Amino acid sequence: MDPLSDVLSLLKPGNTMFGGFDVGGEWSVQYPEHDGIKCYAIVSGKCWLVVEGISEAVRIRAGDCFLLPLGRPFRLASDLALPPVDFAAVHARPLNGGISVWNGGGDVSGVGGYFGLEENHASILLGMLPPIVHIRKEADRMALRWSMERMMAELREPQPGGYLVLQHLAHMMLVQALRAHLAAGIEGGVGWLFALADEQIGPAIHAMHGEPAHPWTLQELADRVGMSRSGFAARFKEAVGATPIDYLTRWRMLLAGERLRDSGESISAIAQSLGYESESAFSTAFKRVMGCSPRRYGRRGRDPVAAREEAPRSGR
Repeated sequence: MDPLSDVLSLLKPGNTMFGGFDVGGEWSVQYPEHDGIKCYAIVSGKCWLVVEGISEAVRIRAGDCFLLPLGRPFRLASDLALPPVDFAAVHARPLNGGISVWNGGGDVSGVGGYFGLEENHASILLGMLPPIVHIRKEADRMALRWSMERMMAELREPQPGGYLVLQHLAHMMLVQALRAHLAAGIEGGVGWLFALADEQIGPAIHAMHGEPAHPWTLQELADRVGMSRSGFAARFKEAVGATPIDYLTRWRMLLAGERLRDSGESISAIAQSLGYESESAFSTAFKRVMGCSPRRYGRRGRDPVAAREEAPRSGR
């Protein structure tokens, strides 16, 4: 897999809710803070988006998609001067796989989903994203259009297997929106997500993700992308915010954490499969990155209550 797919697979984005809305007349709806990522696409009409902490409202038009990755409260409205109503008053029941109609519908319609992420590691993606990811370039809108239109059609005319189709369409919208954000090449962005767009640093990240157990050296990675050792080291640190070896270690430990929770493999087997000659060297690296020993981390993975109470510290 490629690095973006790797990370999304590790985070296991599960859309706990997805559906559509169809609004008519004048309206303003306030939504509370949330965990994970919310992803919306406007199929027809236009509206305003206001996110807490962002001074300017964003105009959202038909064909636009937006992600809200930081969980801040937000408001959608036809007119910013209108006092908002609480979302619970509009959504009288939890909406999943259906369409919510407000004020008779007919003016603004959209689709969207909420994606919960693997709690312990969500920061490796969410920490790279701004409060609003607004997809509005025509080429990006065209890439998203089929997914959003197909999703609205599935919602309006439910068919056998529709829930699974909607789930996959919602995931497609999320990935396409992240792709578009990545392709935009945000100036000054620091982190693995932005570095993937770099013609020289991106391939180095691909190489490490492709063979995490390989004993990569700085020189070997530099040779892989056609740069000098010193030039590559400086460029990688500037783009990613960590040294290549620190990045590799962190990725190995994230992979190890998932296997400790889910696979039932022994610590020594996981250590060896990720390129560590001894269990003690692996355990030292794991504790430094994940904040606790591999054994304790594995126990927490099997005890959801303990995992919430003692979430491991993770840096960027």
